[in-house]
Amino acid sequence: MASTATDQSSLARLEDVDAVLAHASDDLTGQTVVDPNGHRVGEVDGLIIDLDERRARLLIVASGGQLGLARVRRLLPVDAVTRIDDRVHIEVAHEDVHSGAEYRPGVGPSPRYADVYAHYGYSPYWDASYVSPYFLRRT
Repeated sequence: MASTATDQSSLARLEDVDAVLAHASDDLTGQTVVDPNGHRVGEVDGLIIDLDERRARLLIVASGGQLGLARVRRLLPVDAVTRIDDRVHIEVAHEDVHSGAEYRPGVGPSPRYADVYAHYGYSPYWDASYVSPYFLRRT
């Protein structure tokens, strides 16, 4: 069931709030993300969750840098996830992820989450046309 939110007010970075995920399997932090060709995109560095349903809605994918320095973080809707085994498989090419806007919490304004969904061609979860993706149906 989709949330009734009409904006991003019910979204927050998991580590910034006192919330427990409704499904522990939503937490993919630390797992490697690969594109359809098996190219490494980065790793899941955190989650943006829907506070109403306590479900992950966006993955924070980090790439580049050494020892955490100069790492670039980008948001990726969980809608892009097609399979999870020892890695997180997505249907989006690594070039598309890397061309997305940087996510820099605490620096500048928060991202417009609707723009993040639009970048990848997905409807946001609060949209009436939203269809629950594999990621949310698997649990």
